[in-house]
Amino acid sequence: MMATRILPTILNFRSLSISNSRCHHFLRNLDGRLNNPSQSYTKISARSMFIQVEETPNPNSLKFFPGQQVIEGGTIDFPTPISAFKRSPLAEALFKIEGVKSIFFGRDFITITRSNEETDWKVLKPEVFASIMDFYATGLPVLRENMEIVNNESEVPKGKDDETIEMILELLETRIRPTLQEDGGDVKFMGFENGIVKLKLQGACTSCPSSIVTLKNGIQNMLQFYIPEVMAVEQVLDEIDQINQKEFEKLESKLKK
Repeated sequence: MMATRILPTILNFRSLSISNSRCHHFLRNLDGRLNNPSQSYTKISARSMFIQVEETPNPNSLKFFPGQQVIEGGTIDFPTPISAFKRSPLAEALFKIEGVKSIFFGRDFITITRSNEETDWKVLKPEVFASIMDFYATGLPVLRENMEIVNNESEVPKGKDDETIEMILELLETRIRPTLQEDGGDVKFMGFENGIVKLKLQGACTSCPSSIVTLKNGIQNMLQFYIPEVMAVEQVLDEIDQINQKEFEKLESKLKK
């Protein structure tokens, strides 16, 4: 039922208008046949470790590839230092670097988001390199034993919107999430109510200067094109993020005193 509604038209999405914003260039990759955006690579070899760095559409985020598995699968987001506490020794080490705002783990990459554009990547990158190499040299696991990896795959709730939610999840899983992950980020489905799709942006997508444009002109347009029931898309925070944000603001306030 879902396939007959979506798949016959999936390759015709190129007919829709595509914005020139850096942050939602992912639309140009949706059918897999348009040119990929330019990428910049920096490579370093030390202590038998080869780290590759890739730019993202967000000028404040970079993807670091340590050449080794980071996590087994899925993704995990550390939006604040508190969110990494007692969960990942690698994330804790990276947060000790001045200028690191948030951290995002993929299967084979680490996305680092800096605090602001005033934080020079030329200064920050060597510290990130050293921190990653020092950590892997210890042989410690990236995540602590009780840490769960988030696959962002949501179960379809039972109700009148079952079919619509199934189609939303299908598009997110097959067309949107893979491309966002290439850009060092991800999106998590948080719910669908009264025609509103609630999503949570993660990683490089969260602090991108054009994240709202990406959400509205990118994801929303695509969902509305295939699913008439979708009236709008909005970004939300989950309960853990809200708690982390409040605690982080309290910590910042204390440090300023």
